[in-house]
Amino acid sequence: MKKKILVVDDEISICMLLQNFLSQDYEVVTLYNAMEAMAWLEENLPDLIISDIQMPEMDGYDFLTKVRQKGFTKHTPVVMLSGRAESKERIKCYRLGAQDYLTKPFNPEELEELVKKNLHPIHYAIEW
Repeated sequence: MKKKILVVDDEISICMLLQNFLSQDYEVVTLYNAMEAMAWLEENLPDLIISDIQMPEMDGYDFLTKVRQKGFTKHTPVVMLSGRAESKERIKCYRLGAQDYLTKPFNPEELEELVKKNLHPIHYAIEW
């Protein structure tokens, strides 16, 4: 069974890009805002969440906070996406519970490695 990744981004092009990069190896669900994602999470549990920060209605910081407060998603790995490269943005995400932070535009190979790292922690790796 393929691992499930939830992608939350208000930019349709980013969602399509992530879908194309990841769907060969993973089941990818794309949603275009954090409110939809919160509703989806009421009945579904992904193995990984990739979320934009700058979104209407609920930004990625609030979304990440709510994900961490929910019982079922408290320990789900989260990778945050942002067009901002400032370290204070990264630090804020890490303090809110994100495992990783990827700056847009991103390198597909880096995305692939972050996904693998979060879905298959190194202590479970077959090869070193």
